[in-house]
Amino acid sequence: MEETASQKSELKKSCVNCGAELLYAPGTTELKCEYCSYTQSITPSVNGFEELELKPYLEELGSRSHSEEITMLHCKNCGAHQHVEENYKSLHCVYCGMPLIVEDMYKEDWILPGAVLPFQLDQKKAHQLFKKWVSGLWFAPNNLKKAAIDPQNTKGLYAPFWTFDAKLYANYTGQRGDYYYVTVPYTTTVNGKSVTRTRQERRTRWTFASGSISGFVDDTLIKASHQKAGIIPPKVAKWNLKELKPFDSSFLSGFVTEKYTIPLKDGYLSSNEEARKIADRWVRQDIGGDTQRVTSIDMKLTDETFKHILLPVYISAYRFKGKRYNFFVNGQNGTLSGERPYSFWKIFFLVLAIVIVLGIIILVTQL
Repeated sequence: MEETASQKSELKKSCVNCGAELLYAPGTTELKCEYCSYTQSITPSVNGFEELELKPYLEELGSRSHSEEITMLHCKNCGAHQHVEENYKSLHCVYCGMPLIVEDMYKEDWILPGAVLPFQLDQKKAHQLFKKWVSGLWFAPNNLKKAAIDPQNTKGLYAPFWTFDAKLYANYTGQRGDYYYVTVPYTTTVNGKSVTRTRQERRTRWTFASGSISGFVDDTLIKASHQKAGIIPPKVAKWNLKELKPFDSSFLSGFVTEKYTIPLKDGYLSSNEEARKIADRWVRQDIGGDTQRVTSIDMKLTDETFKHILLPVYISAYRFKGKRYNFFVNGQNGTLSGERPYSFWKIFFLVLAIVIVLGIIILVTQL
């Protein structure tokens, strides 16, 4: 019988010893059984990355190729669309921690990922980083460390991104600015007398410039999802894309996978803005000099391709005194960032202590 698209996408691999589901072991190329420790290698793809020609997808002619169905759950609180693996006993949104209703599962088409950046840190390590971060917080409430921060709330998420490749060519006009210095007299007062002195002042000599630049724009990274809450901080959203692997669903086993909610067309528009910034930088380098004025850039992109890729991040959505906070760990390099509560009384008493000390110092100096 022919295998359906959804069956291919969500096929589970079972342990040959005990029948339990095999999960991806971060930092390896293996699936591992958490019950009997059996391991199975993930066979690397011989086809390489799936670079897809952009134009047919933008025209919707190629939208059905390299696409299939995936079972999704929509979070009504923050808007995230996520595929949650069966091994999660408690289904909660990875971004905001709100319960997900199993009965609301639905199937939806998505463009298959062309590459994935596998997790290098496991969940235990990510939660240790979280606890260490909490312990080192200044002005944190005393009972924050005792708050119900369940390790199960620290979940690994594969976040979706678009990458765009293209050959860039542009003609430009502008001006090259070269600095030079002139001696300028000025008048100042010295010992009550007016004296004339000189100083060096910088000037800019402008000359007309025009030309063309060309090059290859590789892997312009554009986020492919947005939520009302739980946005991955820029500090965390930095990955080494040279470590990307050809997509294999085995790497997703045991993790939450988020579906893109920013369409390819919108991602492409954002990538064009980034390409224009790159063109402007290349033009300024080509003009040279000490400073530049760019009058016009006529940019063209050719041989455009794209990939849908999945990048690893751990997210902990925790609540303290009724308010939700998010904490993020880069699943590749361990970079972390998070939101935190502050203790009003700790800050108040610190300020009060500073005021008292300053008052004593002033009092002593006046005696």
